[in-house]
Amino acid sequence: MSEDRFDVVVVGAGSAGCALAGRLSEDPSLQVLLLEAGGSDDVLEVQVPAALYKTFRTRRDWNYSTEPQPAAAGRSVFWPRGKLLGGSSSINAMIYVRGAAADYDEWAQLTGDPRWSYDEVLPVFRRMEDNARGADAFHGVGGPLRVEDPRSPHPWSRAVVESAVAAGYPRNTDFNGAAQEGAGLYQLTQKRGRRWSTADAYLRPALGRPNLTVRTGAQATRVVLEGADGDLRATGVEYRSGGSVHQVHAEEVVLSGGAINSPQLLMLSGIGPAEHLRAVGVEVRHDLPGVGQGLQDHPLVPTIWHVRSGKSLFRGESPAGYAQWFAARRGPLTSNLAEAGLFTRSQDGLAEPDLQYHFLPVKYWQQALVDPDVDAFTACAVLVRVASRGSVTLRSADPTWAPAIDAGYLTEDSDLEALVTGVEKAREIAAVGPLARVLADEWSPGGTVSTRAALRQRVRETLESLYHPVGSARMGTDEDAVVDPELRVRGVAGLRVVDASVMPTLVRGNTNAPTIMVAERGADLVAASLGARSAATTR
Repeated sequence: MSEDRFDVVVVGAGSAGCALAGRLSEDPSLQVLLLEAGGSDDVLEVQVPAALYKTFRTRRDWNYSTEPQPAAAGRSVFWPRGKLLGGSSSINAMIYVRGAAADYDEWAQLTGDPRWSYDEVLPVFRRMEDNARGADAFHGVGGPLRVEDPRSPHPWSRAVVESAVAAGYPRNTDFNGAAQEGAGLYQLTQKRGRRWSTADAYLRPALGRPNLTVRTGAQATRVVLEGADGDLRATGVEYRSGGSVHQVHAEEVVLSGGAINSPQLLMLSGIGPAEHLRAVGVEVRHDLPGVGQGLQDHPLVPTIWHVRSGKSLFRGESPAGYAQWFAARRGPLTSNLAEAGLFTRSQDGLAEPDLQYHFLPVKYWQQALVDPDVDAFTACAVLVRVASRGSVTLRSADPTWAPAIDAGYLTEDSDLEALVTGVEKAREIAAVGPLARVLADEWSPGGTVSTRAALRQRVRETLESLYHPVGSARMGTDEDAVVDPELRVRGVAGLRVVDASVMPTLVRGNTNAPTIMVAERGADLVAASLGARSAATTR
C-alpha cells in the first residue's frame, strides 16, 4: 500500500471535480490531487456533440439504473453518469441553463446563508462564463466555460419556437437573463461546434502545473478517518488502481462524485444512517441519517410525431455530416439534439415555471437506447419543480457494487398531474404555427389517448429521466442535512462534498451549470480554509 500526501484530494473528475482541481491549482502553494475512476475523454464520441448517446452503456458510463419504480409502471429507469474526465459534462446534452432566480433565493432560505441567494451566485456564474454573446448584467466573458448559441440549428427547432409563440407563449432569447419563462433556442457549452466540458474548460489548462496530480483508473473505496465520533477527522482517501490498494493523505478531502457516488462513498466510509450501515456490514463511524436521502430528479415524458416531409437529425450521421463537422465544425453533428426549449407553468397561480420542454428534431425514445428508425419530432415535457423524493442506499459493503437508486418517481400525485398537463400543452403547440405544417400523426402517447385518465397511465408507462439527480447529501441547518452551508460534512472535520448532491432543491432547469457554480464556490471555500490553516501554522 503506497502513501502520498497532498494539501487537498478531490475525488471525482466530473463537472464539479475538474472545476475544483482547476481553480485550486491556480494557487501554486497548494498541492492538489484529483482522483477519477474512469479514463480519458479524448474520443470522438465525446467531442462530436450529436454523438452523445454513443457513450451510454459503455466503459465511459457508470451505467446505473433505478430500482423498479412502482408509480412508473414498475419499470427500472436508466441513469447514465459519466465515468471519464469531465464526468457527465462529457456525455450530457450541453444545455447551459442556470435555473430561476427564485431557486437560489430558496437555497439561501433553506441554508440560512445569504451567500447562496441569486444576487450572490450571479457573480460566480458570470466569472465562470465565456459567453459568445459578450458580457452584460447577466453574463461574463473570459471565464473558462465557453457558452455559445447553436451553430447549425435544425429548421424544426426554429419552427417549434414560432409555434410556441403562436400558441401564446412569450419569446425568450435568453433563459439565463432577466426572465426564464418563454420559448427559444438553448445556449450550449460548446466551442466552435465542439463539446466544451469541464475537462476542456478547467482541467486541460491546468495539466502543466507542477502542483496538480491527476490519477485516472482510481476508484475511491473509502475516506480515511481518524479519531472517534465527536472528534472525527478525514485524513485521506483509499482507492483501488491497477489491482492494488493505495492511500493518499490530505489536509482537506473533497468528494465530487455526484449525487450517486458521493453518498455511496460516505456510507462506505461509515458515515450515514447507522441502522442501514449495520445492515450491510459497514462499521458505523458517524451516524448521519440524511446521507443518501432526499434524492431528486427531473422526470420527462416524450410526445412523438411522425413528420410529413423533411429529414430529422438521425440522418445527420452521414459522410456529408461528418465532412461538415471535420471541415468547419458545422452541420447536423454540432447539434445537442435538444436545441429548443420552453419554460412555462402547469397551472395558473404558480409563482414560477414548473415545466420545461426539450424539443428534439429526432425520435427520442427509451432514452436514446433505441436508435431512431423514422423521421420524427419529439417534445419532452420535463417537470422541474418536483415534489417526490427518493434515496441512494448501499447494496453491499463491497465498493464495487452499484448502490441501490430509488428515484421516487411520481410518489406525489402533484408530479403526475403536472406531467399530464405537460403532454397536453405539447399537443397544443404542435397544432399551430409552422410546426403544424411539418408534423403528421402522433406516435406516442398516440392520438387516441385523449382523456386525462388515459394520459396518466401513458405518463407512468413512458416516463424517463433527464439525468439530473441532486440532493442526496444536501446542505442545510436541520438534523437531516449532510453538509453545512460551507459544504463541510456535519460532524467530520476536513471533509466536504462539492457537487450536485449538496443542492437542497432541484433548480428549474438543467443542472450542469449550477453544479459548476457550486464547484466554483466550493473552490473558494476550500482555498480559504487551507489558507487560514496555513496561516495558523506559521504563527
